Amino acid sequence: MRESLREVAGRRFWARSKSLLAALALFLLVPALAAPRGVNYWMRATRDWFDVIVVGGEPEGVAAAVAAARSGAWTLLVEPRDGLGGLMTYGMLNSIDMNWGPDGSIVTKGIFQEFLDGVQGDSFDVARARRVFNRLVRREWRLVTLLETEVLGPVLSREANTILGIRVRQDGRERTILGARVVDATQDADIAAASGVPYTINAEDRGLKGGMAATLVLHVGGVDWQEVIRAVKNDGDPETGFTKTSVWGFKEMLGYKSSTPRIRVRAPNIGLQQDGTVLINAVQVFYVDGLDPASRAEAMELVKAEAPRIVDYMRDKLPGFGQAFFIGTAPELYIRESRHILGEYQLTINDVLENRDFPDRIGFGSYPVDIQATGPDNWGWAVGRPAMYSIPFRSLVPLKVDNLLVVGRAASFTSLAAGSARVIPVGMVSGQAAGVAAAYSLREGITLRELALNPDHVSRLQERLKAQGAYLKPFTLSHPLEGHWAIDAVRVLRPLGIISAGYKNDYQLDQFVSPKSFLNLTWEAFKRRGYDRLPERRLLEELLAGETVTPRQAVLVLQAILDSGQQVAGGEKEELPSWLGEASRAHLGDGEKLTRALAYSLVADALTTAGLAQGPPESVIRVNAVPQSSLL
Repeated sequence: MRESLREVAGRRFWARSKSLLAALALFLLVPALAAPRGVNYWMRATRDWFDVIVVGGEPEGVAAAVAAARSGAWTLLVEPRDGLGGLMTYGMLNSIDMNWGPDGSIVTKGIFQEFLDGVQGDSFDVARARRVFNRLVRREWRLVTLLETEVLGPVLSREANTILGIRVRQDGRERTILGARVVDATQDADIAAASGVPYTINAEDRGLKGGMAATLVLHVGGVDWQEVIRAVKNDGDPETGFTKTSVWGFKEMLGYKSSTPRIRVRAPNIGLQQDGTVLINAVQVFYVDGLDPASRAEAMELVKAEAPRIVDYMRDKLPGFGQAFFIGTAPELYIRESRHILGEYQLTINDVLENRDFPDRIGFGSYPVDIQATGPDNWGWAVGRPAMYSIPFRSLVPLKVDNLLVVGRAASFTSLAAGSARVIPVGMVSGQAAGVAAAYSLREGITLRELALNPDHVSRLQERLKAQGAYLKPFTLSHPLEGHWAIDAVRVLRPLGIISAGYKNDYQLDQFVSPKSFLNLTWEAFKRRGYDRLPERRLLEELLAGETVTPRQAVLVLQAILDSGQQVAGGEKEELPSWLGEASRAHLGDGEKLTRALAYSLVADALTTAGLAQGPPESVIRVNAVPQSSLL
């Protein structure tokens, strides 16, 4: 039967209408896919409630947001910069501190592995990294990304113990965005600190002021990369090396004389970029307050003024740099540490160096405990090299405030443990765990703290992480001092940062200790724990006259400290003081010279007697007041 004219017209009308609707949908969708803001680009100015809010477009924040969205949560990623990647893209830190297991395999997998595959190796092109981060967020249709959005602070419950969302300024307009869960992925735990979470700063937990040197990456052109490779390949130095896109070494740079004592140049890490230029991580700048924008700005200006002179020196001293020229610096400083929040569990240096596994593991680390120089009077040191340790989920759950997780270098790690756990692969693994945990807790109707303290929920969280590619296989590993009689003393002194084992994990416990070394060890141990009754150092030096130290002399020095100097003139006593532990008593007669092992044991006994063996003094733990404007 032939169609009527009305039927033909109707069919054509609907056909044209479908074409117009398809064109309109494509018009709306293409900008969303083209921008690094997720498919829900058009929702950014209207939606004011999300399941999960992630603050900070650092690599850790990207991992958290992607993981939450993949877990079925409507997720918001907020970043004040105009793009993603943070330290990797704006700090131009293009060499990744990899974490390898005892069998040589990568232990940080999941979303970090996706990123690593995308940038094609552990030394990457920064522009490619930007594209990879953008691609990761665009693929998640439940993820909305707000760039160039200033985060003004948290929104808290009236009791100030639960975070409800954040306040932001976008395009000059302030607004409140609520979220059932919030992940703080800022470099400095800004949201956690503003919410009243307790924290320490830099190395305060081990009795020191200030932090590790900051770095500003240099951008240099005109380098003959093949000549650089040939030079390093044939220099005969086992501490230098190269890959196709990365070189490390060139100790010639240690001879550079800076125009200011606040700047020093160490042996550089050099990364090749796709355009033939190189990025150089070598410049250390001291005494930078990472929490003070003015201090960071001043440090950047210092390095920018010094940078042309540094490149001139490279041109004269380094093979392949004969035609090198200075292009500029990274837009941002690389700040290695600032806040360390206190969580349900704080990962310690003993956990790291004794290769401990935890039942609530959400990832692994193995990078050496690398403490960079803190001033021009030192070059930093390696506290030790772990084989592998796990990151407990409890270290992401802050004290005092609910519905909040903290990831990255500011998570609940002691300052020494952070020397290893602060690296980006561990941060991205932790970020992924935070995103999955946030979504899981919502689905189960439990708080993040309840999740962290319930083994059954932790087990289910781990299964969901493994489904997203995480590596979480339990392990048991020994450590270099396992079974040694002085291990308990090492556990007391190691968190203070006054003993270290280097990259070879050699504590040299059988070596004899000089009078100066013993006095320095003892003095620092008590001073860093805040002991305020130390006698005059001169009086202690009198007890250590001579070229060697006997165990009896060491006991007298420690007794004088415990007695606030009152027994200094008393001479040697035959009886052993009651504060000596069993291990010290058993080895006190092993020889006439004091070994390092016995020195550690005696000092640890004295600290224990003085009540100073555990944890930092309360005076270094900070808690910010929460402004009334943050309460809802």
